[in-house]
Amino acid sequence: MTTETAPRSGEPRPAPKGTHRSTDDPNVLLQDDYDFYEPIPPYTPRTEREAEFYTLGDGEMFLNMGPQHPSTHGVLRVVLKLDGERVVDIDPVLGYLHRGVEKLVENADYHQTISQVDPLEYISSLFCEWAPVTAYERLLDVEVPRRAEYIRVLSGELNRIASHALFLGWFALDLGGLTPILWSFIERDEIVEMLAALTGQRMLFNYFRIGGVNGDLNHEFMSRLGDWMSRAVGQIEAGMGLLNENEIFVRRAAGLGVIDTEMALRYCMTGPNLRATGVPFDLRRTHPYSIYPELEFDIPTRTEGDCLARYLLRMEEIKQSIRIIDQCLDKMPDGPIMAKLPRLIRPRPGRAWSGVEGPRGVYGAYAISDGTDQPFRLKIHDPSFIHLQAVGALLPGCLLADCMAVMASLDPIMGGVDK
Repeated sequence: MTTETAPRSGEPRPAPKGTHRSTDDPNVLLQDDYDFYEPIPPYTPRTEREAEFYTLGDGEMFLNMGPQHPSTHGVLRVVLKLDGERVVDIDPVLGYLHRGVEKLVENADYHQTISQVDPLEYISSLFCEWAPVTAYERLLDVEVPRRAEYIRVLSGELNRIASHALFLGWFALDLGGLTPILWSFIERDEIVEMLAALTGQRMLFNYFRIGGVNGDLNHEFMSRLGDWMSRAVGQIEAGMGLLNENEIFVRRAAGLGVIDTEMALRYCMTGPNLRATGVPFDLRRTHPYSIYPELEFDIPTRTEGDCLARYLLRMEEIKQSIRIIDQCLDKMPDGPIMAKLPRLIRPRPGRAWSGVEGPRGVYGAYAISDGTDQPFRLKIHDPSFIHLQAVGALLPGCLLADCMAVMASLDPIMGGVDK
C-alpha cells in the first residue's frame, strides 16, 4: 500500500494526468495535446448563429483552415463547414494577436506613439504613422514644411509599391505559384533597402514626426532610388508576365469572389477592393491631403469585382505610384524638414480625425486630447478589419481550394485587425 505525500508548503501540487504545467506560470495547466485544435468550441453555443453553424447536416463536416496566407501567421483560424469540397458556411476565429496598441498609446507621450503604431500594418508602416501624425498636427495647428510633405509622399508611394509587390507574390503563392513570391521579395527588398538608407530601418520605419520627418534625403537613398527607377517598370511588367500569361492562374482567378458595387459600399470597403468594383474613391483625390493636389496621376478602376480584377488593379496602381515618385523628385523644393515644436507637446483639448489612402484602403486615426502630454484616446481605423467581414459572404459556395485565393485577393494584414 502506497501513500501520496502532500507537497511541501509553497510547492504546487502535481499536475493531473493528461496535463502539464505552463513554463510561464506553474499554476496554469495546459492540455498535453495542446497542438490539436478541435473545430467545435468546448462550450455550449452562446448565440443562435453559433448554434446554427455548429450543427452539421447530412454529409457535412468541419475543417480548420489556416494559417494559409503569409499575413495570417497563426493569428487567424477559419472553421469551414464543408459538403464534400464545397464551402457551406464559415466561422472566423480571431483574437490570437492582441497587440493592444490603442491602449499602449494612452500611456506614451505624443512622440512615442509613432513607434507604437508601426507594427500594425507592418508591410506598409509609413501609412500607420502618417494618419496619427496628421491628426496630432491638426490638434496643434502645425503647418508642415513643403519639403517634408514631398518627402512623405515620396517615401509613402515607395512603401505602397513594396506592399503591392508582395501582394503579387502572396496571391500567386496561395494559388500554388512559387516563383512570383521569390521575384516579389527581390523587388520588395530593393525598396526597403533604399527606405532603410532614408529611415534607418527596413520594416518598422518610425520615420514620420509631428511637424515633418526624421531625416532629409541623403546620397545613398538617392543613388539607390535612381538605379531602381531606371528599371522599375520593366521589373513590374516581368512579374506580371509570370501571372498574366499563365492560363491556370487567370482561369482560376477570373470570376471568383465577385464583389459588386452595392456589396462593396454596404461593407464600407475602400482602397483597391472598392475600386475593383468600379467606384473611383481614393482619398488622395476625393479628400486631398499633403501635396497630392499638385501631382498628376490617375485613379485606376475596374468593373469585374473578382479576384483577377483586384490583382490587376493593384498592379496598375504601382505604375501610378511610379509617376508620383517621378514628379516628387522633379518638384522637390528646398527648405526645412521639420516645424519648430518643443520636445514635450500638449495639444489643446479637442478631437481630430485624419485619414490617408494606404495600400489596402483608408487608414485613419481619431485622436482625442485632454490637454496633457499623452493622448486621451487614439482610435485606429484599419481597412483589413473592414474587408475581412466580407469573407463570410464570399466563401459560401466556393470550393475549398478557392478559399485561399479569395482571402488573398482582399490583401489582409492581421496586425491591424487584432489591434
